[in-house]
Amino acid sequence: MKGQRARGWFVQGRNWLSAAHPTIGRLATLAVLALTAVSGQASTGLVEIAHTADHGIVTVFYASSATSRQVERGPFLLDVAWQGDPVPGNGRLVVISPGSGGSPWIYADLARALVEAGFIVAMPEHVGDNDKDGHAPGPDSWKRRPTEVSKAIDAVGQDARFAPLLNLEKVGMYGMSAGGHTALTLAGGRWSPVQFRQHCEAHIAEDFQTCVGLATRLTGGILDGLKKRIALWIIAAKFTDTEWQSHTDPRIAAIVAGVPLAADFEMASLTTPLVPLGFVTARQDKWLIPKFHSDRVLQACASCERLEDIDSGGHGALLSPLPPNRSGLIADLIDDPPGFDRARVVPEVNQKIVAFFQRHLISPHTPATSDTPSPRRAALVSR
Repeated sequence: MKGQRARGWFVQGRNWLSAAHPTIGRLATLAVLALTAVSGQASTGLVEIAHTADHGIVTVFYASSATSRQVERGPFLLDVAWQGDPVPGNGRLVVISPGSGGSPWIYADLARALVEAGFIVAMPEHVGDNDKDGHAPGPDSWKRRPTEVSKAIDAVGQDARFAPLLNLEKVGMYGMSAGGHTALTLAGGRWSPVQFRQHCEAHIAEDFQTCVGLATRLTGGILDGLKKRIALWIIAAKFTDTEWQSHTDPRIAAIVAGVPLAADFEMASLTTPLVPLGFVTARQDKWLIPKFHSDRVLQACASCERLEDIDSGGHGALLSPLPPNRSGLIADLIDDPPGFDRARVVPEVNQKIVAFFQRHLISPHTPATSDTPSPRRAALVSR
């Protein structure tokens, strides 16, 4: 892992304008994600459902009766019950779609909060757009991602360990950044690559990082004009498909989009989402500037719910834990702005996401099936 470089776009994603940049999932030294033990409580289980001809790898977090131990995953160590026996929860599944180039581990705090509330959590590895393989992000991945979420639901539902514990009539879905784009698609939105091109043609200066990712930045210098012209030339060549893209899944009954990519959506398709749709936004997001993305959807959608508008948070506010050893442009785009109280805000936001899924996925007349102790809480320390 150390020293490797990968292509990047959006959150940990590829640059159309550059051959190779570091991704979040491959940044150097290890941090430790430890789930602290509490006597008498269930541990957090972890399994990876192997890829098949029908689906890619699916990472699953759940409550387990087994004893936890340290397991190394990418730049993290997790104290989890690796392949431990699952115990009953509330019978509901939540699927998390990572940002482009992302890994499951930078969403571990949200996964843990959901597991504590009784949910089973699944994260698909998006083909060609993950921390181990970033060769095909962008519109090709955006087209595949919603189907990959559906296939992840299938994979968990067909797994003998989890099938008896789940009712898949009401599944939750959360996505962040490019995963938020996936969330909006599954909520009934439709988009097209040419819509993305038109957005960048109209707003290349104001929304530059959306259009070019990690390739470069505008500095106010004499080269800015050339950067914009090259970016628009490449975007015009790559984003030519005019066909509307859509995919929904009737099992998905509630969706949360975190700082989503949304500029390429037809807003009319999101005025009345198919399911309850919540948003987490961040005012200091310099990568997907809210006024071009989440704010546009919220202005069009009267029924959508803003779960949290993080006034002091940036694009990386919803990555938890943050990866170690960030530098350069990626650090500028995902590091916490001055004054952001991560220790307070992140757990509060996670609990609001949990509460949203509890309201919409669990009937108030049907008690949760989980009478097991809560899984151990997570703490991040340096190695």
